[in-house]
Amino acid sequence: MRNNSVRHLTIAALLIGLGIMIPMVMPKIVIGPASFTLASHVPLFIAMFFSPAVAIAVALGTTFGFLVSGLPVVIALRALTHVIFATIGALYLQKNPQIVLQNGRFTLANVRFQMYNVVLGLIHAAAEVVVVLAFNMINLGTPGTYDGGVFYFYFVLLGFGGVIHSLVDYNIAYFVAGTLSKHFDIPVFTKALKLQKEVVGNVKTAR
Repeated sequence: MRNNSVRHLTIAALLIGLGIMIPMVMPKIVIGPASFTLASHVPLFIAMFFSPAVAIAVALGTTFGFLVSGLPVVIALRALTHVIFATIGALYLQKNPQIVLQNGRFTLANVRFQMYNVVLGLIHAAAEVVVVLAFNMINLGTPGTYDGGVFYFYFVLLGFGGVIHSLVDYNIAYFVAGTLSKHFDIPVFTKALKLQKEVVGNVKTAR
C-alpha cells in the first residue's frame, strides 16, 4: 500500500512538471484574443487514469506552478477550475473502468469513452467560461470588449473552442495511456482488463 502511494506521488509530481512545461514549449493556435496550446491538458487527463487523488494533485500543482511563474492570474484561475472536471472524470473512471475498452480492446473509436469525453469537455469549457467572465466582471466591471463581441469570445472561442481543445487533448492522453497500459500498470486500464477477463470467464462457465 505504501509503495503504491509513493508511486502515485512520484507520478503526480512528474505530471505536474509536464503540465507546467507543456504550455511553455508547445505550439499555440491563436484565434484572437484566445489561444489554445496543443496537449496542455494531457498530463492532467493521464492523471485521471490513475486515481482521483492523483488527478486533484496534478490540477492543484499546475495551478500553483502557473501562479508562481508570473503568468496572468486568470490563467491560474482557469487551471484551478480543472479540479472540477478532473475529480468528476476520475471518480467516474474508478466506478466504470470498462469504458476505456471496447470489446475488450483499446481503440480511439470507442463510443462509450468518446461520449464520456464530450460530457467532460462541456464541463471543462463551462467552468473556464464562468471563471473568465467572473474575473473580467470583478476586474473591469464589465465582461470586457472583444473583436467579434462578447458572445463570440465567451461562447464561440472559450466555449465551443474549449470543448474541441478538451476533446483533442483527452484523445491524445487516452492514446498515450492506452499504449503505455500494455507495458505498465495504469490502474483504470488494469481494472478494465480484469473486469473483461471476469466477464469472459463467467461466459465460459455458463456454457
